[in-house]
Amino acid sequence: MIKEAIFHRPTNNYAYAYDKDTLHIMLQTKKDDVTSVSLIYGDPYDWVDEKWQTENKLMTKSGSTSLYDYWTIAVNPEFHRMRYAFECSDSVQTLYYTEGGIFQTPPSEISNYFCFPYLNSIDVFNAPDWVKDVVWYQIFPERFGNGDPSINPEGTLPWGSTDPTPSNFFGGDFQGVIDHLDHLTELGIGGIYFTPIFKAYSNHKYDTIDYMEIDPQFGDKETFRRLVQECHKRGIRVMLDAVFNHSGFYFPAFQDVLKNQENSNYKDWFHLWDFPVETEPKPNYDAFGFVSSMPKLNTENPEVKQYLLDVARYWIEEFDIDGWRLDVANEVDHAFWRDFRRVVKSVKPDAYILGEIWHDSMPWLLGDQFDAVMNYPFTNSAIDFLAKKSIPAQEFADSITKVLHMYPKNVNEVAFNLLDSHDTPRILTLANGNQDRVKLLYLFQLSFIGSPCIYYGDEIGMAGGQDPGCRACMEWNEDKQDRELFNYVKTLLHWRKTEPVFGNHSNFKFIHVDNEKDYVVYEKFNADKRLLFIINNSEEEIEVPSNVFANTPQKEWEIDNGTKKEFVTDSTVTVQPLGYRVFEL
Repeated sequence: MIKEAIFHRPTNNYAYAYDKDTLHIMLQTKKDDVTSVSLIYGDPYDWVDEKWQTENKLMTKSGSTSLYDYWTIAVNPEFHRMRYAFECSDSVQTLYYTEGGIFQTPPSEISNYFCFPYLNSIDVFNAPDWVKDVVWYQIFPERFGNGDPSINPEGTLPWGSTDPTPSNFFGGDFQGVIDHLDHLTELGIGGIYFTPIFKAYSNHKYDTIDYMEIDPQFGDKETFRRLVQECHKRGIRVMLDAVFNHSGFYFPAFQDVLKNQENSNYKDWFHLWDFPVETEPKPNYDAFGFVSSMPKLNTENPEVKQYLLDVARYWIEEFDIDGWRLDVANEVDHAFWRDFRRVVKSVKPDAYILGEIWHDSMPWLLGDQFDAVMNYPFTNSAIDFLAKKSIPAQEFADSITKVLHMYPKNVNEVAFNLLDSHDTPRILTLANGNQDRVKLLYLFQLSFIGSPCIYYGDEIGMAGGQDPGCRACMEWNEDKQDRELFNYVKTLLHWRKTEPVFGNHSNFKFIHVDNEKDYVVYEKFNADKRLLFIINNSEEEIEVPSNVFANTPQKEWEIDNGTKKEFVTDSTVTVQPLGYRVFEL
């Protein structure tokens, strides 16, 4: 047994409270090295005749990568506390892995055992339950619909008349969104994520001038209020983008700094290096990247903090929004985000707090800051395998398995799973125009664990490269829309809503991966049902041996048309090029 590969820490994704009564415990071992793992656990105060009373329960192998096996178990300690260790066996020996080291027999000294001191209900990670059943739709307001030409900014171009650039305007506004809400309802959308809507200079609005005002090109506050109300009537939640890491160049406080320099009352609102403050050729102050028009806000400053917390409170109290997406969230201090959470949850306890972080985000997901992050590790893996075909099947499966085990389950259930956004090329472009690959991407995304998001226009086959190409005007002429793709996505959303095992109320696991033929087989399962998905990422027809099923399928799900048919047993299962099949077992 490879002892140095065995790993556990009694915190984060390895040991956590799933709910007020349940602990989830995970152990990592070298792949195919350990044949079974059991959890030995007991209440640290439960002794009879000077003997500590323990239980022994078998753990489940919940996933594997090329390097590691992951073993998990859910336990309900009667008195909400426990000490524990792991009994690890292979074909030769049994060892006991504890905090105090590795032993040949269970150690008699209880201090050697891992400790979960007490399951305090207030410490349980508690994200809004409704998020688990929402499919989001991201809208870039300037490019979704021009419903009120009377408020067009100066120089507005006719809708879709030319390619998007970093500086052109087409007049998208709130009325344009209201006018097309039926499109979202028909698709089956349950939430809208808007990129920034506050007063700003640019077309993207990430350079805020006034966080308390709507940008005039989108409408006024009453129009926005009506938009939120119309969304809520349709069962659609509304999430706004908070750009609290940095302001815009024309933010009044920064303009005061430029004007009054060292004498400005706002000089401590920013991270200034020296005076005079200069914007060119490079800023001599902290900014988003090195973009001089986006000076970084000093969120440790009490005045800045209070201003931004007032913003967070105002838009929920006044307009009943349902969540905040936090731009460049990893560059803002943790103390600010803890205060932000307290303010937001005090106004609306089930508001969704989503951070934009592109890497391992465990420090922000301990229950005191964010409910979720944008799941870019999921995004990158899905795109690399299914769109670009730049990684083999095993690497894809390894990456997704790692994603599922890098966070607690209750975090994964509300993770924001996107395939593209205003910051990336569109999926059709990433897939080199291949609609079949886009279909595979949607099938995987919408059958995965988490809260998926569709970028506006992707569902009707819009293409576009890196920003600004991905920010084109929404195509509303149905003759130019890919209606077949729209209906396919609509059907997937229907499956997700009506079949808990297909959606977010089940577990996920890869059960077979074939690098040579380039396909993967994964299952979704809960106490009631088991689904098996075969995704063929090759451009050749493949035959999958039926023994991957373990037991015989009862039905085959016709995903495209939303029906089921009886499965006829055969020795192999044929899957078309860039095709898929789904079976109920």
